[in-house]
Amino acid sequence: MRYQDRAQAGRELARRLRETRERGGLPGGTVVLALPRGGVPVAAEVARALDAPLDVLIVRKIGAPQHEEYAIGALAGDDPPYVDESAVAALRLAPEELDARVAAERAEARRREECYRRGRPAPDLTGRSVVVVDDGLATGATARVALRHVRGARPRRLVLAVPVGEAGAVAALGEEADEVVCGYRPPRFMAVGEWYDDFRQLTDAEVLDVLDAQDGRSPGG
Repeated sequence: MRYQDRAQAGRELARRLRETRERGGLPGGTVVLALPRGGVPVAAEVARALDAPLDVLIVRKIGAPQHEEYAIGALAGDDPPYVDESAVAALRLAPEELDARVAAERAEARRREECYRRGRPAPDLTGRSVVVVDDGLATGATARVALRHVRGARPRRLVLAVPVGEAGAVAALGEEADEVVCGYRPPRFMAVGEWYDDFRQLTDAEVLDVLDAQDGRSPGG
């Protein structure tokens, strides 16, 4: 299975989540949280299909030296960072280098929070069904941090939804979410992008356009 782009992946994922809702898997009011940037166009399709509000959850991956796409940890908000200690040990990463990476990613998370929210408060998740959406799952580090962050807000039900994911990571995150909805778990997995025809990186402006269109705001307003 391959997806044309993130929007098409989102529509396929939305079909599965409608089935989840029909069997009672999304009780109460549902909120869809996208992991920017790539998760936003996927989540927009999900939110539209579920007639649910769309918001963002800023999580930053802590990448390995010389291989930034490989996550050795992640962070959200002011929460303590999650760090894969075995990966850090294997890379012989000095504590001061790890600290510098954490500081840089936290600063970028705050920048994006200000950019995407424009002063809007984060939604109240207490007692609601929360669907966390990304465009794919590789190591699972960012999704793990996202789920733990949301769990702290005491949702009624917590669902992780991704169009494609590495089978081991999908299984492991079943311990963090009440349910993991994954469109495809390929037997051979190298990277999320290999399962998309169009997997170009999005800009902040494109993310804002999607969010504006979803909630009816005029662009830039």
